[in-house]
Amino acid sequence: MAIDALVKPLLGVELFRGLRPLQVTEIARRAFRTVYKPGEVIIAAGSEGDAAVLIVSGEAERVEGPEGPMSQTLPLGTLLGEMAMLIETEHTSTVVARSTVRALRIARSEMQEQMADDSQLADHFVTRIAERLSRIAGELRQIDGALGESDGVLAGAMQAVAPAVGPAAPLLH
Repeated sequence: MAIDALVKPLLGVELFRGLRPLQVTEIARRAFRTVYKPGEVIIAAGSEGDAAVLIVSGEAERVEGPEGPMSQTLPLGTLLGEMAMLIETEHTSTVVARSTVRALRIARSEMQEQMADDSQLADHFVTRIAERLSRIAGELRQIDGALGESDGVLAGAMQAVAPAVGPAAPLLH
């Protein structure tokens, strides 16, 4: 697959939006191209993740999620286990190939090496993740307000998240 064909799906991933074209091209260059046959497990719940997997073509289905068994067809461009490319984490879902799936496997070791070479890339990820946490904290505030439990469990959870993200800031869309 030509590098341009691999860069395009990366540009659709929220976490990569706002990166310079050269940064995205370098992520694609460092990614492993892989093929999953029908029935093969792409990621498994409970397993340690060491990479994110971007579905470039084919059909994949989430058969288990944090809530238990399920059936959810995943669209092309879905990034599975995105945090695994940045930090040690355990997958919370099981995803299986339903047809031949072509994918990019973005290994944590490669991403960390790229971030060591390009500190702006690391700053970008910190900013995007902080925005996401801020958005989640805002949603928790709304839920807490709707429940009328300002001293409840959700308020405690929000206080735990607040130091990590700082004050709520406008989000980039």
